[in-house]
Amino acid sequence: MISLDAFRGSSISPYPSVNLPRSFKLSQQRFTVRLEGPNRNSACLGLEREAAGSAGKSKKSGLGERSKEVMELEGKVVVQTYARAPLVLVRGKGCKVYDAEGQEYLDMGAGIAVNSLGHGDPDFVKAVGELGPSSLIHVSNVFDPTQIRKSKGEAQDAAKKDSIDCLKLLEGELENKPFYGGKSLGYVDVVLVPFTCWFYMYETDDNFSIENECPKLIALLKRCMENESVSKVLLDPHKVYDFVGDLKNKYGVEFDRVFFSNSGTEANQAAIKFARKFQRFSCPDVKCPATEIIAFTSSFHGRTMGSLALTAKEHYRSPLERDMPGVIFSEYGNIGMAKNAIQPGKTAAVFVEPVRGEGGMYSARKEFLQALRSACDDTGALLFFNEVQCGMGRSGYLWAHEAYGVFPDIMTLAKPLAGGLPIGVVLTTERVAAAISFGDHGSTFAGGPLICHAALAVLDKIRKPEFLASVSKKGQYLKELLVHKLGGNRHVKEVRGLGLLVGIELDVSASALVDACRNSGILIHTIGLNVVMLTPPLVISEQELEQATDILLECMPALDGNTSN
Repeated sequence: MISLDAFRGSSISPYPSVNLPRSFKLSQQRFTVRLEGPNRNSACLGLEREAAGSAGKSKKSGLGERSKEVMELEGKVVVQTYARAPLVLVRGKGCKVYDAEGQEYLDMGAGIAVNSLGHGDPDFVKAVGELGPSSLIHVSNVFDPTQIRKSKGEAQDAAKKDSIDCLKLLEGELENKPFYGGKSLGYVDVVLVPFTCWFYMYETDDNFSIENECPKLIALLKRCMENESVSKVLLDPHKVYDFVGDLKNKYGVEFDRVFFSNSGTEANQAAIKFARKFQRFSCPDVKCPATEIIAFTSSFHGRTMGSLALTAKEHYRSPLERDMPGVIFSEYGNIGMAKNAIQPGKTAAVFVEPVRGEGGMYSARKEFLQALRSACDDTGALLFFNEVQCGMGRSGYLWAHEAYGVFPDIMTLAKPLAGGLPIGVVLTTERVAAAISFGDHGSTFAGGPLICHAALAVLDKIRKPEFLASVSKKGQYLKELLVHKLGGNRHVKEVRGLGLLVGIELDVSASALVDACRNSGILIHTIGLNVVMLTPPLVISEQELEQATDILLECMPALDGNTSN
């Protein structure tokens, strides 16, 4: 599994100001932060208007024979829960994807904010491919899988002697002492011992210093880790510990525990259970502990019955009534309404998205999140941040809430975490985790070796300050391009977002624009009817952003005949 330390890294962008709404000048026009009107509770860019752009030029129309065959078969055998676009994608490279006929598209959606490293990232592909045929793909959660490759050939022989020596020292020096994970040494493969010992060096408690009491073991471990043959056998443990950030000392908050799942929806579902169990655990003498969950308008937390109950959009929930009881919806951004809703002895948790993706790409105001934190502290409720879409670098910060300086008790992550492979996580504090007992929750496939190994490769890239700085810079550049090129179009109302999580609000349905862009070689998505969602791979170049906005401008006339909204 991934060590929890992989999730503790803090990020300070060299470009913090570009992530937060501000006034700026561009092409002799003035664009200001709009905090009034119907969207007064969210920060966004207001647009001045000029003459409309030129007509779009179509590259592609209609499905090829190969694509038709695939779509017809899919329509016959797969339950139709998605309204699919008339497109069959077969491969990708970087920020480009290709359909069954070989047509190239610039991917401005990244699988709806999933493929943050683009397609075919060499480090990601290497990480997934280096797990050999004898590697564990899945084990029952009854056991504890370790992210270590088995040795082969000469590498195994070279590692074996040092490993046996380590085992002998462990048996003598560490007899009856606990070590990482609480496991005994009886079943540990001798080839894995150096890695296990390395973890022990960093996880031992304050009452026992392995460095002081076992100098021989330390010397041998250092020799093992410096041995080239051993380093090829074992996954580099520094990949895990390089992620360690000092959130506790820097911000006074630290996530201590992680729960693995297979998706963002599953992670949110787990967080609901954790929040309610925490209240019962914290108030054992109270007959009816707090169970109510506060969620917000236009929120989206998933499609299981629990997470769906926190999702405000009626058209998702109404066909499946009655959903989980005990959920109260408050207006997103309305501090007074939220404070009135959060009640001691009643409210178990407050679930909020720092950036509402499905809700229209609105960023929260700092004062709103601060007020939620304060109200939760005053009432004993837990503060939950859903960063399934906005987390993991997309905002220009590793975690979106860093832009606001407000920290939650529970946070969920998913979409980009394993580069397109299924994963979700709940990060929480020791205070909350202490309430969770054996059997309270579980997930058969969660936290598997293959998926976690892939996630480490993604984390290793995204967490770097220079990578996060580039996301901030490109996010600002994209918004400036959109304002400059689309600001004069009569259908464009607002451009808003944080980092490379950008929305374009229109005064008509966006479907015609989506179709025109697809036929012209770029893939975009919509949120609801009238908001275009741009979530390109975080590795996208400025040249590709320019290409995308040029095509968007060319395709804008497709909206002129559309009067629906």
